[in-house]
Amino acid sequence: MLIGTSCWQQDIQRREYLLAILQAMGLTMALAYLFYNSWLAFFGLSPLALIYLYQWREACCREKEMQFREQFKDAMQMFSSALRTGYSVENAIREAERELRPVYPQSCRIREEFERMVHRLDMNMTVEQVLKDFARRVRQEDAEHFAEVFVIAKRTGGDSISVLKSSIRTIGDKIEVERQIQTMLAAKNLEFKIMCVIPLGMVMYMRIAFPEFLDVLYGSTAGVLLMSVCLGVYILAYWLGKRMIRIEV
Repeated sequence: MLIGTSCWQQDIQRREYLLAILQAMGLTMALAYLFYNSWLAFFGLSPLALIYLYQWREACCREKEMQFREQFKDAMQMFSSALRTGYSVENAIREAERELRPVYPQSCRIREEFERMVHRLDMNMTVEQVLKDFARRVRQEDAEHFAEVFVIAKRTGGDSISVLKSSIRTIGDKIEVERQIQTMLAAKNLEFKIMCVIPLGMVMYMRIAFPEFLDVLYGSTAGVLLMSVCLGVYILAYWLGKRMIRIEV
């Protein structure tokens, strides 16, 4: 999904954007100081701040989507329980919406989506239209698969409730597997963050403890070129590391 059109941007709060901008500026200033010993280099490195903000927005949208998937899994379990007790699909959606109220706050995305679905049902829209509209809004693979399976079952005259139950189990298993993978990768993510900080920490230590060793690298053309190469290698290593620890199911 293109981040420029991601529906998860609306879930990012203004204070999160502000904090990310401050982090981007701070990181750029730190790189300008450590690699070039010049605050003027901050302006030359400003594209890095924009790249950082783009990647932050991508990661934040992915995190918001993962949070929604966990919420969606809980909602589907409530929906499936209502189906098992004999509710129709329409009433099962309403029952799931009621059960979500004490679990998630009003501002939670899953609450908003289920309240919108109930409102559309009250306006005499069909379940097929409501689910297709839900999938179109969130543009999330699991929600789209769920809506598509239901619509196909309805059109082919199959047992839509049995099909929905099977689809819910499949979606729940998939989300659970991905959650376990992310749990196992949590330690690797921490190691990666530490490894990213260590090179900058070493340069900072050398600047504070033995500044004369690094003076030759600042202010000369050869030194600027060498530090630029080092910065390029650092950025490349960071990019490769981010790709290695990202696993999708």
